[in-house]
Amino acid sequence: MKSVSKALLICGAGGVLFSALRAPLPWMLGPLLAMAFGKFLGADLASPKGGRATGQLIIGCALGLYFTPVVGHEVVVHWYLLIAAAVFALLLAYASGWFLTRSTGLDGTTALFASVPGGAAEMTVLGERFGARPDRVVLAQSLRVMIVVVGVPFLFTLLGVHGVDDYRPAQLGVEATGLLALLVLAATAGALLAKLSVPNAWMLGPLAVAVALTLAEVGLSAIPLWLSNSAQLPLGSGFDRKSLSTAPRFVAMVCASVVLAVLVSALFAWGLALAGTVPISTMVLATAPGGMAEMCVTAKVLQLGVPLVTAAHVTRVIILVTTTAPMFRLAKHVRRNWRA
Repeated sequence: MKSVSKALLICGAGGVLFSALRAPLPWMLGPLLAMAFGKFLGADLASPKGGRATGQLIIGCALGLYFTPVVGHEVVVHWYLLIAAAVFALLLAYASGWFLTRSTGLDGTTALFASVPGGAAEMTVLGERFGARPDRVVLAQSLRVMIVVVGVPFLFTLLGVHGVDDYRPAQLGVEATGLLALLVLAATAGALLAKLSVPNAWMLGPLAVAVALTLAEVGLSAIPLWLSNSAQLPLGSGFDRKSLSTAPRFVAMVCASVVLAVLVSALFAWGLALAGTVPISTMVLATAPGGMAEMCVTAKVLQLGVPLVTAAHVTRVIILVTTTAPMFRLAKHVRRNWRA
């Protein structure tokens, strides 16, 4: 319990400090970096039980309020961009896995599942089924999220990229009864999907509820700013000091592969933006290989095409989680026949 209290205190202090410094995404980056730095120094820190799920639930509700009927139509019109971004993410994951195998000598199975941006927990579980090293998968996935989530917002802020899209959440006030009803419905949907073992259940369930209500123009309540900020506190890093110190070359190559993946994704986003008349900044966030919750929060705070970015990351997660295992089996089968 003490480790949880210390973690919340440190994360809260990180958010306050980053807010005072006017840093981008202060209530996500501040706590995330504070938690990572504390763990690296050997501090006994732990996220509260159910904290990340609760944070994702609130974020899912907040994002769903952007899906007004007009915006929903825009997302449907650009469906081909969402599919293209998801397929590209799968191909990029195989390229990144190949890079890790060649540069570190890591086995191909671990390298692949360490590179697929489909969620750290989901890729760790899938990787273990095929014999991947779970410690390396978790470390690589955590580093990927950390690098993308920290690097992209700071780069956008440095370049002055902010609010080029007209998307805004449904114009609602905060209403206590409506907010409670929304959170109860969201929690029910999240729990149902979690019971069905659906990936990212505690974000996808609440997101689906909020999207359905907003598209139907049923306004229960807005999400208070303080609650939205608090929801970002548990989105901390999953690696520790031991993981970083025992594999310096692996860590270095993972960092290099993530940076390369971000650059290649940005180039691909530029091409998609031209093809679909969507702002380049929006497509960069939509294709960035970061975590779904983190990249959607980035879009929300920077006011960059929240519905399109959210829809793109939801589509990516669904496609990656459902196709990674069969694609891996197919690749192993082809490789065996090729050698034979």
